[in-house]
Amino acid sequence: MKLTGLRVPRKILLGDLVSGLVMAVISIPGALANGILAGVNPVFGLYSMIAGTTVAALFTSSVIMNVDSTSVTALATLDTLSGIPQDQHLASLVVLGLLVGLFMLVSGFLKLGFLVRFISNSVMTGFLSGLGVLTILGQVSDLTAYYSDAGNKVVRMVATILHLPEIDLATLGIGLLTIVLILVLNRTRLEKYSFLVAVVVTTVLVAVFDPQTVAVVGDSTEIPRSLPNFHLPDLSLVASLVVPALAIAIISLVTAAGVSGSIPNPGGDYPDPSGDFRGQGAGNLAAGLVGGLPVGGSLSGTFLIQSLGGKSRWANVFTGLFALVAVLLIGPLIEAIPMPTLAGLLIVVGFSMIKLPRIETVWRTGPASATIMVVTFAATLFAPIQIAVAVGVVLTILMYVFRSAETVRLERIVRQDDGTYVETEAPEELPSGEIVILQPIGSLFFAGVAELEEHLPNVGQARGSVVIFRLRDRDEVGSTFIRALDRYTRSLQAGANLLMLEGLNERVVEQLAKTDVLKMIGEENVFPGQPQFGAALGKALSVAEAWIAQGGESTGGDF
Repeated sequence: MKLTGLRVPRKILLGDLVSGLVMAVISIPGALANGILAGVNPVFGLYSMIAGTTVAALFTSSVIMNVDSTSVTALATLDTLSGIPQDQHLASLVVLGLLVGLFMLVSGFLKLGFLVRFISNSVMTGFLSGLGVLTILGQVSDLTAYYSDAGNKVVRMVATILHLPEIDLATLGIGLLTIVLILVLNRTRLEKYSFLVAVVVTTVLVAVFDPQTVAVVGDSTEIPRSLPNFHLPDLSLVASLVVPALAIAIISLVTAAGVSGSIPNPGGDYPDPSGDFRGQGAGNLAAGLVGGLPVGGSLSGTFLIQSLGGKSRWANVFTGLFALVAVLLIGPLIEAIPMPTLAGLLIVVGFSMIKLPRIETVWRTGPASATIMVVTFAATLFAPIQIAVAVGVVLTILMYVFRSAETVRLERIVRQDDGTYVETEAPEELPSGEIVILQPIGSLFFAGVAELEEHLPNVGQARGSVVIFRLRDRDEVGSTFIRALDRYTRSLQAGANLLMLEGLNERVVEQLAKTDVLKMIGEENVFPGQPQFGAALGKALSVAEAWIAQGGESTGGDF
């Protein structure tokens, strides 16, 4: 792993300094809350931010990916630590973080980022939109001061609507003022500082007028005044934490795929998911050594750092460093921030995650894409995040399989007198004494093979014909296609006809040889692809014409 992208213009560095400061102020309460959510000392959540965010920012392929503890990793940690005595939580967190980091590093070095390809644009659009809605709904309690016991955020919103008289107007007013300030300032030259100004203004108002019903951060959380210590892992805990660590690593990487696939780097290029895997791995190693919670790429955090004007790695580096400074110097100031102010900030971030043009594009693409997007969106609202992504990926794969089968077709290529070729429909019946060149279009794996076989010309009473099957640009073929090829070859040979294969690469030839299909077809009837387009087809045609002219006696091809 290399440290790159650290040299930036002074103007960008100054902007990242400001965005990192605001990001730290906003994120510290959430980091402490994640510690509580994980069932451990809240300070461990803050330690994740100090160590994990800072180190990961130096190595991720995405220059603005925010890596931190999230509600997903916190809940997974809670399940992992269930049944473990409280006095062993710190030792378990150290081992858990290191194992998660190792799994992520291995995934990155093995370049498993290609798996992100299976998360389609429809899935990611539904996923991001769902997370945006959840981010908004998750702030309803702090925005209104009405707290429902419902576990699901959608149900919690419904409960709030049903109890409108119990909403605290002063709390709601501060939250709405925060949103209005940000929206107004975003239309001015102070756009980059809109979040910071909103925090300062609303905090001062609450401090001056002192409305007793408006909660502040310090009412529920005390910012610790101590630095994290380094801890060596207790190797006796490794065996019991390997499986949970692997699960947390997978969940975090899937969630972070939304950043890799949706948010380009400032230069416009999209980050390498495998590089992001490695960066998150480094962040987890750092967090584990200080006893922090496992960390992962945060979609909402990345959108927030982007909204704050972050444009390089330094934005997240400063976020972690300011969290460290906050522990020592400005804890009381952070404790004075109103909770509805933080709720208002995150509501704005939530809306920024819902990209209406992107949703419209997917919706207009077709019913299949729209269905996948809607189902993924609904799953994100009502199921765990990893389940929601899995549902979307499974739907995408199934849709791909069905589409592959539906789009397979077979064309006949006919050579004209002037030497040119035209494409026509494949004949339903194979004519006798002719050369029929067939070009399959579409997937030749299991889902499309049945469709392809239905389009193959029926051999019937045909005699003395040559079928040239073009397999150019096929890197490999599946066993289902090889079996179909075997069946059609036998059918042709039973009627004294011949099958030739043209345009094959070495991998396909090797597959046919290992399955003995090559021996049945005859090596002399196989014409591997040539660098010059049409050269292999020309040789096949010459041999086929000679075979027909000699009454069906093989002349031998150049294998």
